[in-house]
Amino acid sequence: MNWQTVMADIDRMFGWIPSWFVGLSLVAGAILLALAFYRLAVWLLNRAFGTRLPLLGVFIERTSGPAQLALCLAAVALVLPLAPLDDLFRTPLTRLFVVAFIALIGWISIRIVDMSAARYLQNFRDVAENFVARKHVTQVRVFKRVTDIIIVIITVSTALMTFDSVRQYGVSLFASAGAAGIIVGLAARPLLSNLIAGLQIAITQPIRIEDAVIIENEWGWVEDIAATYVVIRLWDWRRMVVPLSYFIEKPFQNWTRDTASLIGVIALHVDYRADVPRIRRWLEGAVKESKLWDGAVVNLQVIDADSRTIELRALVSARNAPQSWDLRCEVREKLIAFIRDEMPEALPRERAILIPSAGDDDAEFLQRAPAPEKTPASARN
Repeated sequence: MNWQTVMADIDRMFGWIPSWFVGLSLVAGAILLALAFYRLAVWLLNRAFGTRLPLLGVFIERTSGPAQLALCLAAVALVLPLAPLDDLFRTPLTRLFVVAFIALIGWISIRIVDMSAARYLQNFRDVAENFVARKHVTQVRVFKRVTDIIIVIITVSTALMTFDSVRQYGVSLFASAGAAGIIVGLAARPLLSNLIAGLQIAITQPIRIEDAVIIENEWGWVEDIAATYVVIRLWDWRRMVVPLSYFIEKPFQNWTRDTASLIGVIALHVDYRADVPRIRRWLEGAVKESKLWDGAVVNLQVIDADSRTIELRALVSARNAPQSWDLRCEVREKLIAFIRDEMPEALPRERAILIPSAGDDDAEFLQRAPAPEKTPASARN
């Protein structure tokens, strides 16, 4: 018994059903059978190797989409030549099969890139304090997303080129260096500039994941670097989304470019009667007792003086930006309390010299002023 005999028997039994319906039913049944086969195979693999090979479950989960699509395409490829379909249905199904196959190749390529990046980044888990890890994580993430976009563009372009009308339109569009080409180029310029900026950031690395930056007068950490934008996690948990090209074209502050340690500055105005050496000694003792100090820098200097006060600047260092902020606040609070309680004469004061005004006030002042006592002649001699 061969396939032709089987199809002849089926045709005699269900001859009253339209051929197009039978063909589409065969294709749909093949797809459902392929999906059921995939579910059964996954269940058997998990029962047999799930406990011994935990990575197998992760691999199956990440490749579930491409695997199911591949099985469906294989089933359709086997059934489609046997389906009793005329050209009205066969041609669109064949074209859809080709497009799905191209999409499958692109999907598998993206999955390979994602899994390779994830496998590589397993060696760099500690990102907050590890500069090497932050460097590799930033490069891999940017390159992965740019590669994904390139794969998607190539896949969609290849799929569209399978249609004669779209292919002719694309060829004529690129062949004509007219207004349409200029408009498309201008429309694609932001995307292309951000993609190129992403490659520049991945190579030169002006920013990395978890870098502390100040941008647009906002302070935060680099939370994510996407293909065309950067997400900044601000100190109050807000999120600022900035184009990648911003970090290439405009200045910004990176507090953790080479090291996470930072020097905090505390400015304070005191009176001229302040005992600066005593304040310096107290500051050194207070900072050494703090758990936030990294043991590197502590200093106090007089950096300015005006007609009313002198300005003191204290420098203290910490391991990272958040600890530097907390250390500055702690030292500032303790320094104010010390001057208030132990050295009140150092608090700023307003000084004024009262001079009587001219005219009647001078006369009244002279009248009220006590007359000088007369000195005896014996005393003068």
